[in-house]
Amino acid sequence: MHSRRNFLVMGMSAGALLAIGVPALAQGAAGHAKRATAITQVFGDGARLIAVAVEYDQPVKGADLSAASFSVEGRTVTGAFTSTSADPADRADVGRFVIVSLSPEDANAGLARKIEGQGGQVGGERRGSGGPGKAGDIPTYDTTWPPARAAIVQSGPVTLADGHKVEASDNALETTKVENLIVDNFRQLEFNDPRTGKLLRYNLFLPNAYDAGQSYPLVLFMHDAGATSDLTRTTLFQGLGAVVWASPEDQAKRPCFVLAPQYAEIIADDDSKTSDALDATINLIKALTGQYGIDTNRLYATGQSGGCMISIAMNIKYPDLFAASFLVAGQWDPALVEPLAKKKLWILVSQDDDKAYPGQNAITEVLEKHGAQISRAVWDGTWTAAEFRSAFEAIDAEGSPINYVTFAAGTVIPEGQSTAGASGHRNTWRIAYAIEPIREWIFRQHR
Repeated sequence: MHSRRNFLVMGMSAGALLAIGVPALAQGAAGHAKRATAITQVFGDGARLIAVAVEYDQPVKGADLSAASFSVEGRTVTGAFTSTSADPADRADVGRFVIVSLSPEDANAGLARKIEGQGGQVGGERRGSGGPGKAGDIPTYDTTWPPARAAIVQSGPVTLADGHKVEASDNALETTKVENLIVDNFRQLEFNDPRTGKLLRYNLFLPNAYDAGQSYPLVLFMHDAGATSDLTRTTLFQGLGAVVWASPEDQAKRPCFVLAPQYAEIIADDDSKTSDALDATINLIKALTGQYGIDTNRLYATGQSGGCMISIAMNIKYPDLFAASFLVAGQWDPALVEPLAKKKLWILVSQDDDKAYPGQNAITEVLEKHGAQISRAVWDGTWTAAEFRSAFEAIDAEGSPINYVTFAAGTVIPEGQSTAGASGHRNTWRIAYAIEPIREWIFRQHR
């Protein structure tokens, strides 16, 4: 496995991993603009500032708003609309909030920065031939980063619901709050495991409209070594691996619990060793199944890089626990993987990944020797959602319990991005968790 310390460097305030700067509050013309809230969204490569919600002291008419109504320093405004809250999902014809949409493609939209560290790792890239470190190691991580800021100006008139206008102003209103879409719906908790003595920080999402009288699946997502941190929400901001299962769209189709532990230590290493965080995580799952209505026949494991490796190790040590697993960009000692031959697995790796790709080739060869039925396909990482759907249907029609898909060489690395180091590795999960048919396949499996 490549070293994965592409450190997510984000502002913090009052325990929040992402925080927006809090300078003196500036009021808009006639005092109608009260405050501004930054809105973030997690993408495959991390969190971005995608909108600012401006709250007025009177309802605003949305029909007259346009991208020209507001400007945000250093950002591209793509539109504006009214809402009944700071959540863009509450869009309405009239509301006290104006959601000012920002282009997520802006160069400075991202809320993560790479931090040069000491020793063998730099922000998720591999230094020399080093790996993530040894299982149980506590790597260096820094939590004293400056917060991001957004300043918004009402550059055009805004029409209130009563017909009066709030004229344009040169005054900048700076964000004082942050709304992290989906992320804020996770609870941050701690588990003191009496068996291992391990303190495990974790994020837990409960299904929308959770009914204790019903039984729900649970998805366990485990991050890579680059997100190793003692800040509980780091794994939620890193990419889609945890939050995609909790999105409103997915929950409407596939309600489930989502468990995303935050590991402060290396959990799996290139010697196919794991820390006792493995057993602590299993014990946490067992504790949660006793506390909530969780269907123990529909427990699913997934993870990227180091998280993929510990998913493999869990399936080997606890072969009867998970109904299916989604293994993204990881590998393991082929001599240890025989128990996986009877599992339901979706394996995804890039051919540009010089460790996980040959590693998974070796694993699947072993599994076939032990009787596993495996379907194989090569996909293109640049495909549209419709193209991924079509390719999925083709391989799914074969009905194999194990599907092994590789991204063709050169198709996961964005144009203009370096191919050096772990780029092919890291960009696998930038795409992997956005492929909805794979998520659908996972939920079809039962133990």
